[in-house]
Amino acid sequence: MHLHLVRIIEIMAILVGAFSGFIEARRKRMDIVGVFTVAFITAFGGGTLRDILLDKRPLFWVIHQEYAILIFVLALVATPVMKTLRQILSERLIVIADAIGLGLFSIAGVSSALDAGMPLFIASMMGVITGIFGGVMRDIVCNEIPMVFRDGKPYAICAFVGNWLFLSMRAVQLPYDFALWSSALFITGLRLVTWRFDLRMGR
Repeated sequence: MHLHLVRIIEIMAILVGAFSGFIEARRKRMDIVGVFTVAFITAFGGGTLRDILLDKRPLFWVIHQEYAILIFVLALVATPVMKTLRQILSERLIVIADAIGLGLFSIAGVSSALDAGMPLFIASMMGVITGIFGGVMRDIVCNEIPMVFRDGKPYAICAFVGNWLFLSMRAVQLPYDFALWSSALFITGLRLVTWRFDLRMGR
């Protein structure tokens, strides 16, 4: 049952990740190939690195080719739409999309790592990697310093704390679906709060 729920969360995360990729690609005035490439990297980058580190083959988007097909179709639809709406696309939308993706991807990642038999700390780190790496790759491809490294606000830390919230709730045997959704919401909310109130890490 929980594997089905994790897959739902993973699909939602892929859609949100692709959306932030669409926004950034259009801001950079990329053509449809660029839009698809950036969306694909954003949606699948973190999960791909997770699967490689966990030695899981085939990769999750290879097993579920419908994920890649979905991104392809969305790129075809999104390109003209994003071009029309370019003037209202802002960094704020990317931050919001990233925060939602961070929560969903992180919890999907830590859950997958647990299912693979990883120790708790490693599972939490796999969640962080899954949550942030797609955005890191997106920014690098778009010739930007990755957001996780430049805005000074907690990002990976939000994922790390939320992952441990999930692990703690599982340790006390709270329902799996409650632990998944509440932890994802916590990560998203924490990231948005730190961004909204400009809370920065010490330098």
